[in-house]
Amino acid sequence: MERLYERYCACGYRVTTDSRAIRGGEIFFALRGENFDGNDYAMRALEAGAAAAVVAADAGLPEGDARLIRVADPMATLRDLAIWHRTHVRGGQLPVLGLTGTNGKTTTKNLIAAVLARKFRVTATRGNLNNDIGVPLSLLSITPDTEFAVIEMGANHPDDIAKLVRVSQPDYGLITNVGRAHLLGFGSFEGVKAAKGELYNWLGSHRGSLIFLNEDDPDLREMAAKQPCHVFGYGLKYQGAEVLPATPAEPFLRLRLGEDVIRTHLVGAYNATNVLAALAVGEYFGVARRDAIEAVEGFIPDNNRSQMVRTARNTLIVDAYNANPSSMHAALDNFRLVEAPRKLALLGDMRELGAESLTEHTKVLRLLLDAGIPACLVGDEFRQALDQLQPTPGQFHWYPDSAALADALAADPVTDTVLLIKGSHSIQMERVLDRL
Repeated sequence: MERLYERYCACGYRVTTDSRAIRGGEIFFALRGENFDGNDYAMRALEAGAAAAVVAADAGLPEGDARLIRVADPMATLRDLAIWHRTHVRGGQLPVLGLTGTNGKTTTKNLIAAVLARKFRVTATRGNLNNDIGVPLSLLSITPDTEFAVIEMGANHPDDIAKLVRVSQPDYGLITNVGRAHLLGFGSFEGVKAAKGELYNWLGSHRGSLIFLNEDDPDLREMAAKQPCHVFGYGLKYQGAEVLPATPAEPFLRLRLGEDVIRTHLVGAYNATNVLAALAVGEYFGVARRDAIEAVEGFIPDNNRSQMVRTARNTLIVDAYNANPSSMHAALDNFRLVEAPRKLALLGDMRELGAESLTEHTKVLRLLLDAGIPACLVGDEFRQALDQLQPTPGQFHWYPDSAALADALAADPVTDTVLLIKGSHSIQMERVLDRL
């Protein structure tokens, strides 16, 4: 590992698992998956300019090429190299904030990184590289110039966060919330809490750690109370903050915090705690309040997360990157408050809910009915919920997939309407955007 680490440093702290992303001088890690084998692309990566390729010893690649680093398991080697780097870069003293939660992880991570960047050189998880491959890659993107790292961690199964904290070894931690998501993998809401709570468990077992805590959230308070580490709180009620009404003239989230009014480019009151989390982190680490607010106000969301898009015909609230019951209810609660003559929700299935799926999709339909919001629904899960509820015809229209909905919108265009677009990532609700 020491020899590999020397080669990694000599490569300018650059690694990749994608042979198509070679720019010259990186170390390529040949990972295996269910439907691919990176070892098949190792020689191509070297031909493209990779300095070395970490490959499986049993891959049958040509002997005698010193650029091939043969190991038992390239995935384990990637993880171990990330751990080695975490404990050696800046003498092992680099502060790392680990972040997880059911909803809002990536938005909160981006807000925190923007705030901290007003004082520090920050390395943060790129995009949503928050799994067993993404977290090592995020850590390995840290250079000696980095003064602070913000590492996002996602989980679909009970032991995911426990594994990822052993790699990232955070000094500080923040759980945005715990909700009913990935129930197929976690088994229950209590399973979600236990899995996310592994971040708190790690912090509680390491002296000097600190939890950034949403004091308004009773589940998080209960989880944090079990740990002996310090807590730095935030929250709408806890801080006496106020979400200002959204209007056609002021459609984005605005917050009054003390004497300050914070004007964001985010859509939805559910983002208020994400903003307060970022400001709390900034306050703890000495970022001036005005600088922190300017960073939040300058942040513009992308990748179909809490975006407001104005087209030639409509206004779109695009939150189509993912969906689960808690995020769907929050989005619809916010949409219900939007002032507009015409509104329409375009909603795709919420995946990975297991035995709870029918119940949760039926709850969404009831929420739409109660709010009087018409909707176009996509996917088999919503079909089953419609069959069970049997609502009065007219308010809901169903489509088997997002391509069918896109075709319908092309044939019968929607105009002068505010639309909410949301669904699980695999439903690909973004396919309808160019029809609006």
